[in-house]
Amino acid sequence: MWATSARRAIAGQSSVTSWLLRNSMIKSGEKVRSFSSGSNQLTVRDALNSALDEEMSADSRVFVIGEEVGEYQGAYKVTKGLLQKFGPDRVLDTPITEAGFTGLGVGAAFYGLKPVVEFMTFNFAMQAIDHIINSAAKTYYMSGGQISVPIVFRGPNGAAAGVAAQHSQCFAAWYGSCPGLKVISPYSSEDYRGLLKAAIRDPDPVVFLENELMYGETFPVSDEVLDSNFTLPIGKAKIEREGKDVTITAFSKMVGYALKAADELAKDGISAEVINLRSIRPLDRATINASVRKTYRLVTVEEGWPQHGVGAEISASVVEESFEYLDAPIDRITGADVPMPYAANLERLALPQVEDIVRAAKRACYRQVPQSAAA
Repeated sequence: MWATSARRAIAGQSSVTSWLLRNSMIKSGEKVRSFSSGSNQLTVRDALNSALDEEMSADSRVFVIGEEVGEYQGAYKVTKGLLQKFGPDRVLDTPITEAGFTGLGVGAAFYGLKPVVEFMTFNFAMQAIDHIINSAAKTYYMSGGQISVPIVFRGPNGAAAGVAAQHSQCFAAWYGSCPGLKVISPYSSEDYRGLLKAAIRDPDPVVFLENELMYGETFPVSDEVLDSNFTLPIGKAKIEREGKDVTITAFSKMVGYALKAADELAKDGISAEVINLRSIRPLDRATINASVRKTYRLVTVEEGWPQHGVGAEISASVVEESFEYLDAPIDRITGADVPMPYAANLERLALPQVEDIVRAAKRACYRQVPQSAAA
């Protein structure tokens, strides 16, 4: 009896260790190369489409499932041409039932297939959150490492434009708090292409948070990014712009805002370092803390609500690991702590703007913002 219990305890400990290893972040000090310089131009939409096409071509276990992904070519045309190339067995149109097709996807992943589940918006994924959290995220751990769940949940996340409170939420912090999930929120075409390919190849469930307003954005990419073997590591941030006076962290669309803010700050002699998080879970704490230890100041930026947000987790990490390096209080720039308004003028006030980031960085650097500018 005791021996049986001991074996179970050891097996349980082994499965826990295995799970922790699979879900740990990249080792401190590892570098990510920059591939974004190049003469090629690639939209975010085409980056996603090409990544799906190549991974489906390389692995017959990969399939796409969701509403309007086939005949309609995808609500945002991300799956354009895939039905014609791979057929209805691998590009599956579903009824309007997120709980239904997400459950089918998770079951297929249990069986060894590699589903890519598309949500028309992650707001609709709330209908399927039980499958994502209780089935996909926890099964590898609860099965003692016997059942892997290689599945990707992808679709637009966060605010779009004029779609009000029920269609404008950022779910980065929601999913980022759940052990067993990997959560990605890309910014550039390089990010979208390299990270989606990595997510499809990953043995664990990945929540891939896109941005509806970014699909038509074009970014320069190198030839290496266009190579079919190109991937980016999950769990590693990218320093988009080096600086020495203040660190600004952001993800998704807010990276572009942070870079614009850095341009404005440079006019006033403030050198801002902009970090594109890329990955929400695992979070690249090493890169963030190394930057803060260089600049001594931190501003975090996100579209989501302030309480229990991504910026709050980053702030806690920096206070725990680099408190003695801080020369100013950490400043968090977030969405307003209200449901998203419908009116365009109120919607703008509810979301972070470039000028908000500029003011926060100046506060961190103890530069007085003129009252007229603040008004």
